[in-house]
Amino acid sequence: MTDQVRPAHALLGDGALDSESLILVDEADREIGHLDRANCHAGSGVLHRAFSLLIFNAAGELLLQQRAAGKRLWPLYWSNSCCSHPRRSESMETAIHRRLMEELGLACPLHFLFKFQYQAQFDAAGAERELCSVFIGRSSGRVKVNRAEIREWRWITTAALEAELAGREAGRFTPWFRIEWERIWREHRPALLALR
Repeated sequence: MTDQVRPAHALLGDGALDSESLILVDEADREIGHLDRANCHAGSGVLHRAFSLLIFNAAGELLLQQRAAGKRLWPLYWSNSCCSHPRRSESMETAIHRRLMEELGLACPLHFLFKFQYQAQFDAAGAERELCSVFIGRSSGRVKVNRAEIREWRWITTAALEAELAGREAGRFTPWFRIEWERIWREHRPALLALR
């Protein structure tokens, strides 16, 4: 299964979710209000709470997804297994498990690693500005992708991923994934090994 690309034809864009209310935060992750998703990502972005999940299989391979063509930001870029936002009045714990099932049809224990703040500009009209909590997990379940979110998916070894990120393929990955993976590989490699 290593490094195989599996299609999941995109049917819908993410425009239907633009009115979803996201949680605005300050730099200490204190909730300071709410704003619809479209406006959170407009211009240079408004800081909001987010999460990123990295799911590994029993062989230690990471599940990557290629974002659907209908995504407003970074369409068709490869990224971490799953990323999203907790909804208004939703705990992070509830949100990460809900979204893992919605996007990938998976359920597994998830372990918190760290939070990081970043801003990444996609074009003049849109950006990400997030305080992102990163979690890892291991699953042997069957992947069932949400076609509205994911175009293709693949399992990749850490060695193959490192090679892609160090080469010409690096520009095909989302900026938040490149940031978090560099930190995971530098500071949290023992946690990855413990998942096996």
